Amino acid sequence: MTQNVPHEAPSASPFPPVLTRHAEAETCADPSSVMTLLADSDSTADGFTSYRSSFAKGAVGAPAHFHTKATELFFVISGSLQVLVQEEVTVLEAGDFLAVPPRTPHAFAAAPGCEADVLFVFTPGMGRFDYLRLLGRVMRGEADPKEIAASAERYDNHYVDSPVWRAALEASA
Repeated sequence: MTQNVPHEAPSASPFPPVLTRHAEAETCADPSSVMTLLADSDSTADGFTSYRSSFAKGAVGAPAHFHTKATELFFVISGSLQVLVQEEVTVLEAGDFLAVPPRTPHAFAAAPGCEADVLFVFTPGMGRFDYLRLLGRVMRGEADPKEIAASAERYDNHYVDSPVWRAALEASA
């Protein structure tokens, strides 16, 4: 005999459900990629930040860097993404998932000769959309690259030198 067990009402969520319609999403573009801004920490009570990047062939995504607080999640929707994690370079293919924990140096770019469409999620989130907008302005020559360095603490994005990543980019050029 099956017994009906009453269900407890779920506790209140830390933020309301987030729905971003593709047609209404803000985009940021630079010469080699388009970023579709999906959800930032202001709408998720710092729970997460998410955006989608479509990289053209040969597009360089981000130089070697790390985050002190956030885990960065990558899901390759289509194409191929070359990534550095610590001192290892590998290629993620469509359907591959990568989680990079805090304080782990990493970098990414479209794999040589490939385009890439990638979903990024940061948890916890921390208002990264202004950072992505700044990157676009710098890439288009509308802002000084020094603004990126000056924003490292605000956006938890700390650049590091990686001879391994530089060599991988040079080999694919």
